[in-house]
Amino acid sequence: MNETLVAGIDSSTQSVKVLLVRADDGVVVDEASAPHPNGTEVDPQAWWSALQTAGSGLLERASAIGVGGQQHGMVALDADGQVVRPALLWNDLRSAPQIATVVDHLGGPQRCADTIGSVPAASFTVTKLRWMAENEPERAARTASVALPHDWLTWQLAGGAAAGSAPTTDHGDASGTGYYSPAHRDWLPDVAAWALDRDVAPELPRLVAPGAVAAHTPAGVPLSAGTGDNMAAALGLSIGDGDVVVSIGTSGTAFCVADAPTAEPTGSVSGFADATGRYLPLVCTVNASRVLGVVGRLLGVDHATFAELALAGRPGAGGLTLLPYLDGERTPNRPDATGVFRGLTSAVTREDLARAAVESLLCSLADAVDALGITPTRILLIGGASRNPAVQQLAPAVFGQPVEVMQPGEYVALGAARQAAWALSGAPTPPEWPAAPAERFEAEPTPQVREAYAALREDTAGW
Repeated sequence: MNETLVAGIDSSTQSVKVLLVRADDGVVVDEASAPHPNGTEVDPQAWWSALQTAGSGLLERASAIGVGGQQHGMVALDADGQVVRPALLWNDLRSAPQIATVVDHLGGPQRCADTIGSVPAASFTVTKLRWMAENEPERAARTASVALPHDWLTWQLAGGAAAGSAPTTDHGDASGTGYYSPAHRDWLPDVAAWALDRDVAPELPRLVAPGAVAAHTPAGVPLSAGTGDNMAAALGLSIGDGDVVVSIGTSGTAFCVADAPTAEPTGSVSGFADATGRYLPLVCTVNASRVLGVVGRLLGVDHATFAELALAGRPGAGGLTLLPYLDGERTPNRPDATGVFRGLTSAVTREDLARAAVESLLCSLADAVDALGITPTRILLIGGASRNPAVQQLAPAVFGQPVEVMQPGEYVALGAARQAAWALSGAPTPPEWPAAPAERFEAEPTPQVREAYAALREDTAGW
């Protein structure tokens, strides 16, 4: 019996992963990956080379293909479709000074949030365009169109400039640019024009409806709209109302689905669209798994021993509280902050230090969940640090409710594959695939831990 297979691609900062998936039930039948070069600016051709390597023997077997990609990256193209400069990635912070310029241009924080759904961070494409206009005016003048990483890869799969086509995108990834209105679900070309310091806006990718076919490969294989990595992960996890996903990687994120757009003026919540026609409010923290890594290094222990120490520590870490803003923080917005320990005494143990690190990470993420403004019915943990036994066992105590730790998986690529299956089917909604396996953890709530953390957070607000 011939199975219908679809391919999902996750083009992330570090690598590209390709999953070959059964369209009817989401079972992964094959997969491959290839690395990306290091750095915060990258020639997009490196992504294409990596995708060709990872996709060889897989993409040829797919009846449809979807691309999930890192959000926000700026791919500037000239009139011939050639790359003007190396792409600036989301984690390139050279455009931080342009944040205030963008916010002021849009009328202040609340009007900015009303217009583009967010108060932008340096990751947002609009700040990068403005940086290029101010610092590389010749390159800005050559820029005829602007794409996001997933847009550019979908375009290459469709044959690129040689095929006479133009880039496409979806509403989810577009909502992270800073020149798109989630409320009106359309581009804001005047904002893009201003960002590049010109009267006429660059050509922006054609917006493709959720579930629609965006283009075809030269061989005639349908390409779905693609989307940003967080939107693809939400699709891969099949999250619904009341679900909050907490991702614990180098940075941390908390996101959920919503029916209405968000316009939050403090910058804590990014008001993104999702990949299904709804919205995906998202909160990001700068410091996540690195908190555990730094304290583990100070203690001179490996990951396993660090987890054992934390679990052997006392709830509340014997009165020791860590504010884990090691390299500044985005939520809350304290870019110049540093980490702070409170409660150090001669009685503090190694176990207390490890416990305080885990509790502080979880308190920071619980703050992120609170910023979303919903009461979760389920909290789903993903990301590398979610596999730490101390994180798993202490999370329900700090969050005050059970948590479900999702089985490790390539959820961005899986979500891109689900979108590809959706586009292939022509159905009004994504295919129903079985939920990813998860392990449930429960614990007695420890509200005193969050109370001590909140007191330290507020007491240091002016530092």
